[in-house]
Amino acid sequence: MAKTRRLTPELVIETAARLANERGDVSQITLTNLAAELNIRVPSLYNHVKGLEGLQRDLTVWGLQQLLAITREAVLGKVGRDALLAVAHAYRAFAHAQPGVYSLVLKAPPPEDAQLTALSNELLMILQLVLASYHLEGEDALHAIRGFRSVLHGFVSLETSGAFELPLDRDESFNRLVAIYLDGLSKN
Repeated sequence: MAKTRRLTPELVIETAARLANERGDVSQITLTNLAAELNIRVPSLYNHVKGLEGLQRDLTVWGLQQLLAITREAVLGKVGRDALLAVAHAYRAFAHAQPGVYSLVLKAPPPEDAQLTALSNELLMILQLVLASYHLEGEDALHAIRGFRSVLHGFVSLETSGAFELPLDRDESFNRLVAIYLDGLSKN
């Protein structure tokens, strides 16, 4: 007899993330298709998520945790330019590995959501610490982070939507783009 898995909130979220990534968009996930994937009835999902809105919020938490983990790992033992290059590559890898969840981690968290705010703030803090080696603090660091995110998001959004079809090495284009931005930071 096959052993059945015990349904947990973690299994529900991981399954929803897998489905979102397979379908390329979190909006393609419904409670009905998630329940079918888990081989349960929709009412059973309510023991683990607070409806579709709760599921998307939980997927956002999961996505931010994943992005934060790879960002922490990327900067470990690095400073300055090396750290920012590592973050850039980690961000791009995350966007490719989590195409359905990626869009959820882009928005600023609602101020009343302490968990999402804490995760976002930790990610922001890591980037602020790295930017301190560029002598950027306060608002200057925040502007630099906005620019950095915009550069990364712009590239991965175009890349994942199929906009780069020229027979030209995308990795090289990405590396050059990030280097140009970081060179600009160095001149401040």
